[in-house]
Amino acid sequence: MVGGVGVGVGVGPVVAVVDEGGLGKRFWIKVRNDTAAVLYSPFFVSLASGHLLPETFRHCISQDVHFLRAYAQAYEMAENCADDDEDKRAIRSLRKRVLEKLKAHPTLVKIIIQEWGFELPDESIPISATVKYTDFLLAAASGRIEGEKVPGKIATPFERTKIAAYTLAALGPCMRLYAYISSEIQALLKPVDSNHLYKKWIDSYSSQNFEASALQIEEMLDKLSISLTGEELEVIEKLYHQAMKLEVDFFSTLPISQKTVVPLARVHDPAEHHLTIFCDFDLTCTAFDSSAILAEMAIITAPKADSDVSETQLARMSSADLRNSWGALSAQYTEEFEQCVDSMMDSERAESFDYEGLHKALEQVAEFEKRANTRVIESGVLKGLNLEDMKRAGQRLILQDGCRSFFQKIVKNDTLNTDVHVLSYCWCGDLIRSAFSSGDLDELKVHSNELTYEESVTTGGIDKKVESPMEKLQGFNEILNNCNSKGKQLTVYIGGAVGDLLCLLQADVGIVFGSSSSLRKLGDHFGVSFVPLFSGLVKKQRELVEDGSGNWKGLSGILYTVSSWAEIHAFILGS
Repeated sequence: MVGGVGVGVGVGPVVAVVDEGGLGKRFWIKVRNDTAAVLYSPFFVSLASGHLLPETFRHCISQDVHFLRAYAQAYEMAENCADDDEDKRAIRSLRKRVLEKLKAHPTLVKIIIQEWGFELPDESIPISATVKYTDFLLAAASGRIEGEKVPGKIATPFERTKIAAYTLAALGPCMRLYAYISSEIQALLKPVDSNHLYKKWIDSYSSQNFEASALQIEEMLDKLSISLTGEELEVIEKLYHQAMKLEVDFFSTLPISQKTVVPLARVHDPAEHHLTIFCDFDLTCTAFDSSAILAEMAIITAPKADSDVSETQLARMSSADLRNSWGALSAQYTEEFEQCVDSMMDSERAESFDYEGLHKALEQVAEFEKRANTRVIESGVLKGLNLEDMKRAGQRLILQDGCRSFFQKIVKNDTLNTDVHVLSYCWCGDLIRSAFSSGDLDELKVHSNELTYEESVTTGGIDKKVESPMEKLQGFNEILNNCNSKGKQLTVYIGGAVGDLLCLLQADVGIVFGSSSSLRKLGDHFGVSFVPLFSGLVKKQRELVEDGSGNWKGLSGILYTVSSWAEIHAFILGS
């Protein structure tokens, strides 16, 4: 079965009901993918490592005064628009905090900068990204919203309240972003990092006081938006998202003169390095397992038990029999897979990374997967599927959020010396190719099993090409050996199933997507270390600066974990 996941026939996905809170929290959740572009930027990876060049940090904080002035002006305008006295007082308190920071800014900057032996100029010049955000913020606070018809003179209290809400929407993500980024970095610091060059900055933005300010803005946004229409709430969401985009642009365009480990595709000269990206398909690229998709197709297109059928259809099982057969195959697969994984851990736990031991243990998985595929073929459940139907299903396949755009950006970028290969247990290569062809990704090279056909109708057989972890690894090595690139090879493997383990470890960078308990359990047993990607990048940046290393190399025993394609995108390609 595909990817070590059983088939859930006839059962839709279970969706957890999550209380997302008010508007501010809901909007923040929606833009969380954008935060990866900031967190994984050269600026913050270097800052988190403690080795960001002081002049780069100085250049960044020199922009604070321009932001603070715009904040103070926007809060004043929002206060004037608020209809309720309590709201006015709350917004006034937010403005007071900004004015206090603005007043203390020169002194605070001098205290920090004196630690490095130089000071900021008395009046810095705003950079383009700063101007774009401050102009945007003040336009929102003035009611000058693109596509919105706001009268020259705001006549009613309701109209004024709407403008106040627009202002808070344009301010909210900036405060929340700083709180989030600083907290993520703070979590990496240890007590021994008391001499971290930027600890005061990190402490300030991860403090309870700063979090309280961010939360107060969100609460005010919720209150001011209560009486707004659906159309006006859409405007607020667009403003919130646009503010976030401008923050991403600000940190992405900050000049960095030092060497960094991100983004991976840019820090390695394309003329000297060839980047090859390998990726699993099921549940790494897709939201659902392809075997479940094929099962549903087979059941839906199967004849009913009591229907009049043609001679061709008589060779197929009824939909009821198919559903029962798929259910039995799925249950048997899940039970035996768990037993297989447990049996691989009968040996004593490895004290250090044991690749050879893991390789030998995974031979059991290879035999198991082959037996499971044989059962599927013998059962006849894949018989009678139409090729065109499968292609259409592939085009409608739901991919993980951000997966398609990541590959599209690679394919469309002529400056990158990059190849992309999909290595999959999937039974149907046509399903994979169709899933990517709908996004103009025909250049992706697919390596998987194939269904066998007679006149575009499946026979029930499988042309078995990639059935096991060993065959995946063999395909991985053959692709690299046949690569015509003259540059140095740099390899990335993205996967999340037990069958990906050998390739993940063999690649220079192995990225684990998702949360497969079997993969984690097996990896831990054989000494594999699972490190959150951001944490790993910060460590690599330290190594790069401190001893000139920081190179990526396979068989290190370290795999990097992510929870979204946005992290992968930010790491490899940047914003």
